[in-house]
Amino acid sequence: MSTDTTVPTRFRTANIDGLDVFYREAGDPERPTLVLLHGFPTSSHMYRGLIADLADEYHLIAPDHIGFGASAAPPADTFPYGFEKLTEITLKLLDRIGVDRFALYVQDYGAPIGLRIAARHPERVTGIVTQSGNAYTEGFTPFWDLLFAHAKDRAAHESAVRELLTPAATRWQYTHGVPADRLELIAPETWLLDQAGLERPGNDAIQLQLFWDYQFNLDAYPAFHAYFRAHRPPLLAVWGRNDEIFGPAGAEAFARDLPDAEIHLLDAGHFALETHGAEIAALVRDFLRRAA
Repeated sequence: MSTDTTVPTRFRTANIDGLDVFYREAGDPERPTLVLLHGFPTSSHMYRGLIADLADEYHLIAPDHIGFGASAAPPADTFPYGFEKLTEITLKLLDRIGVDRFALYVQDYGAPIGLRIAARHPERVTGIVTQSGNAYTEGFTPFWDLLFAHAKDRAAHESAVRELLTPAATRWQYTHGVPADRLELIAPETWLLDQAGLERPGNDAIQLQLFWDYQFNLDAYPAFHAYFRAHRPPLLAVWGRNDEIFGPAGAEAFARDLPDAEIHLLDAGHFALETHGAEIAALVRDFLRRAA
């Protein structure tokens, strides 16, 4: 007789405003919910291991943003790609599937989406886990110099920014800052899958639009900080100390507005779940038991 207690992940799609939004779901919906929001250039696939680790105790929802993964990717000239719009779609998805109260796990692009949700609906959010999910200017590294220059003059810098969509750049996002003895933990299908998404016809225009729109996330930072101070959400930062995209100062900055923030700097890069999944799962499990 089988003794396998693994909780299966369900792969589902909801139609939101005429667009298919793919999401992964696992665990008992009667248990506390954790919503996992991915970053660039990946998808909910980045959370596959964490979902498997936590589904015995928590209900997990991990969508693919529009333009990423298995969700719809309408052409950039027919859909208003931007972080406000992605936030709107995410909220509509959560409402559609009946997720009213939840903790958030945000990474990279997931942060400006998730923190907009939290700041506007604090009564719905039980806690926040951030993995290289920036909310302070201290987190920006020299990696961003080109992207902010592109925001000011798209035509002058587009060719250089397009280098961020190449296979070498995608692989680098997974491997930079990773200790030599942990590189062998990173499965090549991670960057190969992400690159396949970037190379779909028209996806380059989608990504360039989101690169440009990122500048407006900084305008939302004061509202995020005011939310932190007013509502004191429990917050766990699990951050790669070697991340060359969002530096560790971005994790440490949360303590300014949330003195009780739990900050862990791991010997990892940008995609710390790939190399430190077990450590992060244990930290998240302990955090959620106290935050829910």
